[in-house]
Amino acid sequence: MIIMASLNLNAVFPIAKNKMTSIEDKVLTIQERNDEKLRNELIGDYQPFIKKVTSKVCSQYIDRTMDEFSVGLFAFNEAIDQYQEGQGSRFLSFADMVIRRRVIDYIRKEVRQNRLIFLQPDEEDEEGRLEESYAEQKAAMDHFEDQIQVENRVYEIEEYQKLLKTFGLNFKVLSKHCPKHVDARENAKEIARLLAENEELAAFLKEKKQLPIKDLLNMVSCSRKTIERNRKYIIAVSLIYLGDFQALKSYIQP
Repeated sequence: MIIMASLNLNAVFPIAKNKMTSIEDKVLTIQERNDEKLRNELIGDYQPFIKKVTSKVCSQYIDRTMDEFSVGLFAFNEAIDQYQEGQGSRFLSFADMVIRRRVIDYIRKEVRQNRLIFLQPDEEDEEGRLEESYAEQKAAMDHFEDQIQVENRVYEIEEYQKLLKTFGLNFKVLSKHCPKHVDARENAKEIARLLAENEELAAFLKEKKQLPIKDLLNMVSCSRKTIERNRKYIIAVSLIYLGDFQALKSYIQP
C-alpha cells in the first residue's frame, strides 16, 4: 500500500508537475508562439503580484477597480513582450521594475493634471487665502514628486546591485577599480557604450559574464592592457546602458 501511495503522488499533487515549467519558460513561449491563451492565463495568475507591486508604489492599498491597477496590468503585459532571456534578471524582477515605472509615470501625469485643475490662484480673493493655499499645495505636490523620484532611484540601485552580484561585482569592488583619471573613466564609459549598442557583444556579456575583449579591440583604439585593467568598471557601466536604469544613466553621461 505504501508503494502504491508513492506511485500516485503526482495524481494527488498535480501542481508539482506544473511548477517544473518556470515563468521565464512561459514568457518565452508566449513570445515565440504568440500564445494569447497562455498570456491571459499568466496575467490572471499573477494579478496578486501586480496588485502588491502597484500598492507598494502608491503607498496605499490598490484594488482591481482602481486605475492604478489597470496601469499595472498593462505594464505586466508589456513586461511579457519586452523580457529577454539571459538579461541578468528573473522575469518577476523585470516585471516589478516595468510596473513601477509605468505606475510612477501615471502618478506624475496625474500630479501635473492636478496642478492645472486645482492650483490656479483666484485673483478675486481679497485676503490672499487662496493664493496661500495654492503655494502650500504646490509645495506639497513638488515634495511628493521629489519623493517619487527618490524612491525610484533607490529601487534602481537595489536592482542594479542584484544584477552586479550575478557578475561577481558589488559597489565596494567597483570603488577600488574605478579609473582614477577623468580621461580614463570617459574612455571606459565609451567602450561600455559601444559594447551595449552591439547586439552580439551584449549577448556575449550577458551569457558568458565576461567582456568580449578580442572583439572590443577591433572597435577601439586602446590596448588590451587598458581594457583588462578597467574590465570590471566597463562591465558595470555596460549593465547600466543595457538595463532599464533611467536614473542611473544620468551618472554615466559624458
